Amino acid sequence: MKSKAQKTEELKEGRELLKKSQVLVFTDFTNLPAEDMRRLRRELKTVGANFLVLKKRLLNILLKEAGINFDARQFKLSLGTVFSEADVEKISLPVYKLFASLAVPEGGAKDMWVKHILGGYDLKGKVAVDAAQIVFIGKLPPREVLLAQFLGMLASPIRSFLYVLDQKSKKVG
Repeated sequence: MKSKAQKTEELKEGRELLKKSQVLVFTDFTNLPAEDMRRLRRELKTVGANFLVLKKRLLNILLKEAGINFDARQFKLSLGTVFSEADVEKISLPVYKLFASLAVPEGGAKDMWVKHILGGYDLKGKVAVDAAQIVFIGKLPPREVLLAQFLGMLASPIRSFLYVLDQKSKKVG
């Protein structure tokens, strides 16, 4: 059991992270191996995010102090919070990739670790983000790939039309 001083220190650390953050992502770390937890923290550091485990009661105090109407007790599992300076779109990909890449024990469901993403909260928009939305955004390819795919879709009809014209000109000539 933590002392009052330790809890106060955790709240102080949480306040500092919350001030810098634009998005919170909530994850369940139950049965997550320690090495995978360390890997999660390392990978999140590279994208400007931090993973912090706070008691739900302390997290609720932290959110209430910041004027955020969100109840962390809605999650019945062990709760870890990703504090991110990036947008939802930028933090969803690394969180999803990490949980999707974890080794599934024999007999476990293929997406068992992805189900450990519980949801989030967009601090800029002051709106809760569903776990399904975070997973959906995490599955999307990067912006550059999407733009290239879109450009390909725009160029495809023109390319096909030019091919038809070329074949017609060869037939006539």
